[in-house]
Amino acid sequence: MALIKSISGIRGTIGGKPGETLSPLDIVKFTAAFGTWLFEKTGQNKVIIGRDGRISGPMVNSLVSNTLIGLGIDVVDLGLSTTPTVEVAVVMEQAAGGIIITASHNPKEWNALKLLNSKGEFISGEDGAEVLSKAESGQFRFAGVDKLGTYREDDSYMQKHIDAILALDLVDVEQIKKAKLKIVVDAVNSTGATFVPELLKALGVAAKDITVLNGEVNGKFAHNPEPLPQNLSQLSNEVNKTGAHLGIAVDPDVDRLVLVCEDGSMFGEEYTLVAVADYVLSKRKGNTVSNMSSSRALKDVTIKHGGEYFPSAVGEVNVVKKMKEVNAVIGGEGNGGIILPDLHYGRDALVGIALFLTHLTTCGKTVKQLRGSYPDYFIIKNKMELEQGLDLSKIFDKIRKKYKEYGIKETPFVIVKADAGTYGMGIMTVRDASEVVDLNRKQRNKMSIIKEGVEVSDVIIQEGVHTFEHINDAVAEPVVYMMDRYVVGGFYRVHAERGIDENLNSPGAHFVPLAFEQQHALPDLAAKPGTAAPNRFYMYGVVA
Repeated sequence: MALIKSISGIRGTIGGKPGETLSPLDIVKFTAAFGTWLFEKTGQNKVIIGRDGRISGPMVNSLVSNTLIGLGIDVVDLGLSTTPTVEVAVVMEQAAGGIIITASHNPKEWNALKLLNSKGEFISGEDGAEVLSKAESGQFRFAGVDKLGTYREDDSYMQKHIDAILALDLVDVEQIKKAKLKIVVDAVNSTGATFVPELLKALGVAAKDITVLNGEVNGKFAHNPEPLPQNLSQLSNEVNKTGAHLGIAVDPDVDRLVLVCEDGSMFGEEYTLVAVADYVLSKRKGNTVSNMSSSRALKDVTIKHGGEYFPSAVGEVNVVKKMKEVNAVIGGEGNGGIILPDLHYGRDALVGIALFLTHLTTCGKTVKQLRGSYPDYFIIKNKMELEQGLDLSKIFDKIRKKYKEYGIKETPFVIVKADAGTYGMGIMTVRDASEVVDLNRKQRNKMSIIKEGVEVSDVIIQEGVHTFEHINDAVAEPVVYMMDRYVVGGFYRVHAERGIDENLNSPGAHFVPLAFEQQHALPDLAAKPGTAAPNRFYMYGVVA
């Protein structure tokens, strides 16, 4: 049993003690905190909600909607929906925000509340911290009987979402229709069973040529719902057996897209974004972004089209932030997540399908041939089991409390590093507890194996220290050598592509000697304590 509180929402298993699982009490508490915070932030009182096909969905939906009504908030309930559809609806309805009731790729025992701002995007780390603080303080604002919110069901947004996709100039319905594609879809017993076939038909694929596996929307997932190769054997076999042009797999909330080639082999979740970006960049020049748990192939494709590639920290909110900073025309994550700013800033398997099929039907290749046109890179994504009872949210709460006490404005972070010597490898910056939990499904190869092939089995988690020094606008961290308590030498490690909370000991770093006032500044052993000039590098030695 588990309950995970993070800046992007609350996630947990159903059943068990309050405070330890996603209990009804916890659902009400965090919904009340978000609703109160949202009204204080925006002054608006409309919230969009929607859910995936999970067994616990109706129960959680009822608690969420009635809590919001109790706060005086008007609820627009999309019912069975998808994460990207709720995101689109928030903007179309000009709502204050949204709550998506889904645990994404997690097994059926799990559910979650994903929190959206008025732009239909996941709330920021700073906003998430405020919501968590409000939940813990219990400072909620409930409405009087004459000011209760209203409730309205709206099932029109599947079509509105599809219409918005069809309206994109990047989507060529006529080209897709002419190809007469035969497609197999694995909907894993959730809302993809409704949304994906409707999209395909709108794109010109004949209903008779669409086969849906696990199409009953009951939340009793026929297999592990994460669309990984080991979970897609049924889809692979069906593509082979029926002679389909391709297979499509989505996760329960339809924000990840994975493809299967016509021979049943995997296109590769890493290459969904690569292929879609290749097509988008062929139509419009620009930059791309993906998180650092993604294939290098996206960088290669971006450079080929004359653009620039930018990596971001893991987490959709970080990808979106970087995409806005560099004005990226396409971005996403290496798990099959496609983000097209033309539509909205959120991972969207539906728009990914439309773009991929347009690319496929205009390039003159089969799916297998298209995959073969991209460079092969290999990435290891292993699971790292976290110690039972480890509550990183409490660690972050303590750090935030200290930051507030000392007036520190930066976002706190922790460093996760291999407990076997790192040599600059096996190191990850984590800005929220949920990112560490996500290591259970998106473990990067640099965290799996370090120098000389040593496998990582244990990690150290420690508070991070920001690096505020710069050399020529690049972040620079001093590396100091000490004898006893005296600084006797060192150098700056400088990295132009890393931030103040990231590991600089990585490819692209260069080194600059430390500048001492006196060459080889050795301590004056004859001087009395306290009379020597202060040496700021001593502090770095203490911190390290």
